[in-house]
Amino acid sequence: MKSRDRIDPAHLEQARQVADAILYEGYLLYPYRASAQKNQERFQFGVLMPPAYRSVDEHEPSAAQTECVLECAPDATVTVVARFLQVQRRTVLAGSATGGFRPVGSLQAGEIEHTPWDEAAECEQQAAASIAELLSGGTETEFTVPGGTEHEDLTGPGGGPAGRLDRQREPLHGVIRLSAERMPGPYGALRLRVVLENRTEPAGPLARRADGLPYALIAAHCLIAVPGGRFLSMTAPPEWAAAEVGRCVNTGTWPVLAGPAECTELMLSSPVILYDHAEIAAESAGQLFDSTEIDEILTLRTLTLTDDEKRAARATDPRAAELLDRLDHLPPEMIERMHGAIRYLNPAGTPPGPGTVPEWAEPPQGQPAGREGQPSPEDGVAPDPVVAGQAPWWDPGADRSVSPETDHVMVEGVRVARGSRVRMCPGTRRADAQDLFLTGRTALVEAVLFDVDGHAHLALLPEDDPDADIQRGQGRFLYFAPDEIEPLGAAG
Repeated sequence: MKSRDRIDPAHLEQARQVADAILYEGYLLYPYRASAQKNQERFQFGVLMPPAYRSVDEHEPSAAQTECVLECAPDATVTVVARFLQVQRRTVLAGSATGGFRPVGSLQAGEIEHTPWDEAAECEQQAAASIAELLSGGTETEFTVPGGTEHEDLTGPGGGPAGRLDRQREPLHGVIRLSAERMPGPYGALRLRVVLENRTEPAGPLARRADGLPYALIAAHCLIAVPGGRFLSMTAPPEWAAAEVGRCVNTGTWPVLAGPAECTELMLSSPVILYDHAEIAAESAGQLFDSTEIDEILTLRTLTLTDDEKRAARATDPRAAELLDRLDHLPPEMIERMHGAIRYLNPAGTPPGPGTVPEWAEPPQGQPAGREGQPSPEDGVAPDPVVAGQAPWWDPGADRSVSPETDHVMVEGVRVARGSRVRMCPGTRRADAQDLFLTGRTALVEAVLFDVDGHAHLALLPEDDPDADIQRGQGRFLYFAPDEIEPLGAAG
């Protein structure tokens, strides 16, 4: 394997786009104003507090560890770019009659309102080491992010001084530790360890979270690069490496392959759960600070804000002001573009690849176009495609061999069908924390469904759900696999 000197710039650009979304995930949430309750306690992901904060909350970490598996040449170099936000506390000062300044809660300067707020400054720190250095004990790279205060003068309607904005940042100190060990076996792979640690010593005592955040590394994550190397997927490793991948210890991080699908030289260690080779959807019109939300819904909700609400959001943060300006001038075709995207579309039963959707066709001559009470071509109305036997492949009526209301599956030798009572036992395949509230509760089976691959899915409603009738009427169910339920009796 021959080492290369650099990563493909296009691969690195895609990885950085995803990393930028992580950097501002949760930075400011709809409705984007400081008065909203959800924006009172901020910066929820990837926060590395100063060690002194453990006296306030022992559960807030000051370090994050990433371990992943790597194949590379002996002369390769590992480069880590640690990225995080530094709190920038903005104070609003109004001019006084004596020529000095005094802090205020709000200040109107021309057409723009200013309010106090904790902004953020982007920071990057880099560490690099050869494979020989990593295997012989590792390296430790200390870094310091300087603090300081910046002043911005504000002018009034007549051009005279109206006040000032002060932005203060506290100095940050930290370390990036890199090490590696050779995995047993014939493959010669390495287990790489990256530790990002906050070693900042606060200037004063800390009594609450807001006191500690100016000394914290916010939304901390790492981009790890090995030109010419190959990172193994931590979620779908090859069989020979599965056991070693399972022994990797990741604390406060979720390492995934970064860049496009053909890229093997980049790993993104994220504080939020991602999949390998994540990418920003092409339909997205820009940063909304909540990449877990659906862009269309969040955009439409933002457009419904009143003028006063938008004014308050613009006064909160310059990034919120830019977001609102962008959405206020968003052309209709961009909103339509968000409405949905088809990544691939194939008729049922065909492998992924180019395909077309079967269209409704006129029935053969002499074949009935509909049943009693249904329109026919003679009426000038196209017949119901299901009735005509030409249902689109995605329509439940296209396959008469399935019947969710009467189908059944066998679980532990018991026939489970609509009306069966079961106990919910969410399995390890599920990643929803809400499942903790379902474990052990009983439910009724509302339907047994089969997907195009033949896998069974049980539509359930908890027996103790007071809104069960409403959920049933709207077709809103919980979907479980057969191995995630315990039968409590055969269906009648």
